Amino acid sequence: MWLKGAVDKVIEANLTFMQQGFVYGLLFFCSTAMLLSCSPSQEKLYKETRSSMYTIVSITVSSDSEEKAAIDKAFAELERLAKLLNFYSEDSEISAINRYAGNKPVRVSPETTEIIEKALYVSENTEGAFDVTVGPLVRLWNFQKKIIPDRAIVKEKLKLVGYKNIVIDKEASTVFLKTKGMQIDLGGIIKGYAADKAVEILKQQGIMAGIVAVAGDIKTFGIKPDGSLWNVGIQNPRQQTDKDEILATVGLSDMAISTSGDYQKFFIKDGRRYHHLLNPKTGYPDSECRSVTVIAKDAAFTDAFATGIFVLGAQKGMDVLNRLNLDGVIIDKDGKIHVTEGLKDKIKWSNGVLE
Repeated sequence: MWLKGAVDKVIEANLTFMQQGFVYGLLFFCSTAMLLSCSPSQEKLYKETRSSMYTIVSITVSSDSEEKAAIDKAFAELERLAKLLNFYSEDSEISAINRYAGNKPVRVSPETTEIIEKALYVSENTEGAFDVTVGPLVRLWNFQKKIIPDRAIVKEKLKLVGYKNIVIDKEASTVFLKTKGMQIDLGGIIKGYAADKAVEILKQQGIMAGIVAVAGDIKTFGIKPDGSLWNVGIQNPRQQTDKDEILATVGLSDMAISTSGDYQKFFIKDGRRYHHLLNPKTGYPDSECRSVTVIAKDAAFTDAFATGIFVLGAQKGMDVLNRLNLDGVIIDKDGKIHVTEGLKDKIKWSNGVLE
């Protein structure tokens, strides 16, 4: 962490969010908690960082009082969602849906229906490059032990992947997987969705400004006490040192940002990089991109679209961003940077120029 300035000035903190020991693509900069602001309102920033959603979560709020109760309620909401939507917990609604795949529909909560509907929207708009039915493929990979699954097994499991085989009955509040053995894994959207819901709770508690970062999926609302935007940094996917290198920063308010990259969770074997962003159509990771950053109103969408666009590649990915009027940065396999038009005048590059 680095500090700049002194009391009565905003002190910026560089936080690197990590999950399972791997660095995530977004670095969030905000004033540290309980330091006096030069704002006439005397509002301060209060920050709480905890382990939640099976990762590191940081919640920062702008207020004239500590607002611990509001932050606690936001964390409680994250824990509630984790119990509902966890792929690896036998007690979650997602596990129940998976358990009864090909057998019968499962009655679920509104949140489970909502997040799956959002996932299906992203699937439809990324040619299936984002697909939450990759569960059977995900279970084949072990990145800690550097295990590459056998191609014959992968080919067999691919038969179980297909988002179009998810059936949602909103009237009955049920979700059904048509084929036995299918498995939904919300890992590519759950952190962003959780950030959205945590912000909703904070707003309900009267918080007018803040930022929620669930690992590298970040949702901002309002502005900082000094009247400035929340600054978020995009990490260099090929940093040259052990320290986190910031490629660029962007100021945000009432927007979300997510990055998916091949450097977050990976191993290298026989000269090839194997990362966790699997192509649902092959069962293996693609190498068309190094990282993808997406900016939009909803963190659920930035989370999922960052993953889907990473799989699509730079050309098709830029087409998706432009068609849906989303902002983003794509760093392709050769290190070339692609930026949407709407972001070019807002993003600040660490070297001052766009290479």
